Amino acid sequence: MPSIHLEPAGDVAVLRLEHGKANALDTELCRELVTRLDEAEGAGYRAVVLTGSGGVFSAGVDLLRIRDGGAAYVREFLPALSDAFLALFDFPRPVVAAVNGHAVAGGAVLAAACDQRVLHAGHGRFGWTELLVGVPFPVVALEILRCAYGSRILPELTFGARTYPATEAVVLGLGSEAADGAAVLPGALERARALGAVPAAVFAHTKNQIHRPFNERIGEQRAADDLRVEQLWTAPETLASVDAYVRSVLRPG
Repeated sequence: MPSIHLEPAGDVAVLRLEHGKANALDTELCRELVTRLDEAEGAGYRAVVLTGSGGVFSAGVDLLRIRDGGAAYVREFLPALSDAFLALFDFPRPVVAAVNGHAVAGGAVLAAACDQRVLHAGHGRFGWTELLVGVPFPVVALEILRCAYGSRILPELTFGARTYPATEAVVLGLGSEAADGAAVLPGALERARALGAVPAAVFAHTKNQIHRPFNERIGEQRAADDLRVEQLWTAPETLASVDAYVRSVLRPG
């Protein structure tokens, strides 16, 4: 069964994550996101809205898969994760995140890879907890955060490993707006349609101009950095840290 559903909303494609309770990111979901984006582009939709099912946008990487699969799974997963981030970041048409609940770690990177973000005002946290878990960011993720939020705030967002309620996230510039629960998806669709009204070639070129410095750094650094990130993620002490985090947070008691 698919884990990402493409739901037409006029000339906007709504991609809805529906993958367990947390919409956690694993190899299969990452690859499916690339496929669904290709389908949306091929079908001629003018814009995309990415959202989650239930009360979660995405809680980030599936740490149970990391713990249970160990180093072999990590080596398969990390390239798929970065490829999914890039497919969203480089999508030539407008993409708006309808953040319907928690967007944490990799889930918040997905939201940052979108052009705009509408957050649920009354439910969910937003932020990047990778260092709290004990794992480093792939360079693709960091450059996406740098593009979305700038270099000045990046240490605070990453080193601090904080999560923010929507209202605080919007004040910090992490989200475009905070909306009441029922208004999150309509608000994202309204923004997507407004951006989609720009001539497609003009929008794509402008987006490419904005993203170019970040994509150039990714192109220059990814091969070497991905190797180092893989070494760190597969180190015994890192896998032990993931296991400890899973036991203390995801499966308390």
